[in-house]
Amino acid sequence: MKNILVPIGDSENAKNTLQYAIDFAEAINAKVFVFRAFKVLSKAGTILNVDEIVGRETASKVKEVVASVNLKKVDVSVISAKGNVIDSINSIDKELGVDLIIVGPRSNSIKEEMFLGNTSGSIVKQTDISVLVVPEGYTFKPIKKVLTAIKSGAIKRKGILSPLETILDVFGAKMRLLQVKTPNFLPEDLEFHSELAAITSGYKSSENSTLFQGVLEHLNENNPDLICVFRRKRGFFKKLWEQNTVKKVDFESRLPLLVLKGTD
Repeated sequence: MKNILVPIGDSENAKNTLQYAIDFAEAINAKVFVFRAFKVLSKAGTILNVDEIVGRETASKVKEVVASVNLKKVDVSVISAKGNVIDSINSIDKELGVDLIIVGPRSNSIKEEMFLGNTSGSIVKQTDISVLVVPEGYTFKPIKKVLTAIKSGAIKRKGILSPLETILDVFGAKMRLLQVKTPNFLPEDLEFHSELAAITSGYKSSENSTLFQGVLEHLNENNPDLICVFRRKRGFFKKLWEQNTVKKVDFESRLPLLVLKGTD
């Protein structure tokens, strides 16, 4: 991983998310691009250079957050872009090549009942880039144990495991694979992709109604530093395909959650 994108919203947790991203980037020797999108609603009689003014103010707000954290020796750049968050991220990815997005669970939302707010949820749902969701107030620490939860061992897209492979390699971490056999489990789900099998240090299967229930059942037993899941259209984040937000009653992670881009 070379380039990490950190979308910054209005939440009080923005500083904490950025600090985690910088600490993480230092460990894996990556660059950090701190990003915030802005929109301008055109009105009759507004001054012509309003885009430039709002863009400048947006960049200034991001720079304030950047100035409040310990940059260490990480290469940190600030980006502001006009438009919605998803389109802006796609444009940045096309220009720079983004390997990972690090985001807080609620970039703008202040609703306590939400685990993923609308912005963070839409990033997980709509971008084709792996996302690391950092819990509010979570402090970076070296990753030694990873719990990866899957239903199917099939992987159809090249390079999907790259972020996970980098983490395991850099931190010398061990990855335990939990395969949850849900009611719609198929025999072909037992066929594991060779690259996934190669990075697995331990394996266990479980029968549960949902993948999430399987994770909850085995979380304390494995005591991981990181949870990893795959973003499938009908997998772990199925609810995200109905709406962008995720309520805490449906799912909440108190550990960093790595969501690898879709395998479908």
